[in-house]
Amino acid sequence: MHQSSIFILHPSSFHLGLIGYPLGHSLSPRIHTAALQACRLQGDYSLFPIHPDDQQGLKDLLARVRSGEITGLNVTIPHKQNVIPLLDELTPTAQAIGAVNTIYLRDNKLIGHNTDAQGFITDLKRATNSAFCTPHSALVLGAGGSARAVVYALLNDGWNVTIAARRIEQAQQLALSFPNYQLQITNYSSFIFYAKHSSFILLVNATPIGMTPNIDQSPLPENITLSQHTIIYDLVYNPRETKLVKDARAQGLSAATGLGMLIEQAALAFEIWTGHNPPREIMLSSIS
Repeated sequence: MHQSSIFILHPSSFHLGLIGYPLGHSLSPRIHTAALQACRLQGDYSLFPIHPDDQQGLKDLLARVRSGEITGLNVTIPHKQNVIPLLDELTPTAQAIGAVNTIYLRDNKLIGHNTDAQGFITDLKRATNSAFCTPHSALVLGAGGSARAVVYALLNDGWNVTIAARRIEQAQQLALSFPNYQLQITNYSSFIFYAKHSSFILLVNATPIGMTPNIDQSPLPENITLSQHTIIYDLVYNPRETKLVKDARAQGLSAATGLGMLIEQAALAFEIWTGHNPPREIMLSSIS
């Protein structure tokens, strides 16, 4: 999924940034500033909060990438799909996922890529030491943009995937995006039965449940007991230990938040923009 052939030329200074709304709590400036410093590159990383309805604002910002004023952009909620009609081309990964989180200029074309999928699967293997039995089954909670990247990554890695979503139509649309795979769908309200009686070994929370300020919430109900072989991966990383992860660890389960994925997807984007492979530990220490 990582496309090493898409590195850009080396300007003397890299002007990077993030499109989204709101962006007040974003960790990306600290992460990418640390990467620039570690790689001894001149540059900066700015936040570009653009309201969901501000189509002209999006167009104006992308024009600055096209002109070379901005080297590259990250994209987060709610614009991961909004930007697609404004781009010239999508990489196969972004096309398959149907969402963009990285934008860069190549041959005078605005290209949309997605590093979330590779970032997720790389960090999942790091966090779990790749200790999976085969064939492995995963239950993914949610069917939004983040879930799409996770499902794409898992399917490409050979997993059997079930999606549990509150909006069953959204889950069905997600499944239709991957016609070559057998994706199972279950209603979010009934997935608890599935969770207790299925042989899945990975549960991924791709919903915002448990994110600050709602840190006392979990996508799982109180006192549910999962198999001791279950691995929990929560894409939420703020707080650093979500209730889902805390409860899982209290049961003796292996559990990780999405902080590692955040670092990995950022590093992959940084490498596309600059041609430099930044040290993950320095990027992580910038927000620790």
